[in-house]
Formats: sequence, structure tokens, C-alpha cells
Amino acid sequence: MRTPQRSGAARRGAPGLVVAVLAAWLASPVMAQDKTVYRCPNNVYTDGLTVKEAAAKGCKTLEGAPVTVIQSNTPRKPEGSSAQRSGSEGQRVDPSDQRARDADKRRILEDELRREKDRLAGLQKEYNNGEPERRGDERNYQKYLDRVADLKASIDRSQADIAALEREIGKLSGGG
Repeated sequence: MRTPQRSGAARRGAPGLVVAVLAAWLASPVMAQDKTVYRCPNNVYTDGLTVKEAAAKGCKTLEGAPVTVIQSNTPRKPEGSSAQRSGSEGQRVDPSDQRARDADKRRILEDELRREKDRLAGLQKEYNNGEPERRGDERNYQKYLDRVADLKASIDRSQADIAALEREIGKLSGGG
């Protein structure tokens, strides 16, 4: 079987192409290493300093460590009604909007107060003045005593929550 013959230009072009690709490949890491990267105080990384400037600023040379720099986006300013909420810009909330917010807050607090009072009533009924009925799984008397203590603690927490909710509602009524 006969192998096809290549022309003289094709035989000469292939080694030249390989040499050019190899030279480009070898030159790219060398060029990347030409720049010295410095780590300065406050974790500032730069390659734009001379050796004297880096020494004056207290920067240290990074050797063999690749550095990736990611540009962060600047935060956008709020638009429309959300700009009214930020007190740092000196804008005030419209009084009608504030009244609506206060009414919503009052409604939410009153709903929470009602739920907490219902929960407290259920806990007090189960607690039965410190003598709740024993359950079938409480053959061990210590289990019963632990449940009584848990009920008492839950009642105390619930009463504290109710007092806090009533204080918050009072602040809305008092205006302060």
C-alpha cells in the first residue's frame, strides 16, 4: 500500500506552526509571572507598585500564589416608596401611610395577644392549680412531676408574653 506524498510546503509548515504554538504557550506563564503581586495592609492586593513603594507601605511579596480579583457592584439606591422608609436620607413618611402602618401593627399585636391569652387559658386548664390529671404514660411519678414543672414554666412564659404585648399596644395608644 502506498502512502500519499506531502508537498514540500506542507512538510515545512507543520514544524513552524508547532514551534509558534509552543512559543506562545511557553511565553504566557512567563509574562504572567513578570508582574510582582504585593499584599499590603488591610488585605489590599496590587501589582502596580515598585519595590521601593511596596517596602514603604509595608507590603509583602506574594510568591507562587495565584490572585483572583473580583469587582464588586455598587449598591443601588432605593426607588419610589422604599426611599421614604430610609430615615438616613432625611425624608419623612407621609402621615396617612404612618397611620395605616400603625393600624396594621395594632391589629397584628391584638391578634397575637388574643392567641396568647387562648393558649394561657388552655395551659391553666391543663395545669389545674398544680394538680393536672396523670396520663397513662406517666406511671413513673417523676415524669408526672416533670410535666407539672413544664406546664408551670409555660404558664409563666405565656404571662410574660401577654404583658409584653400589652405594653406594646399601650405604646401605640400613648403615642410613644
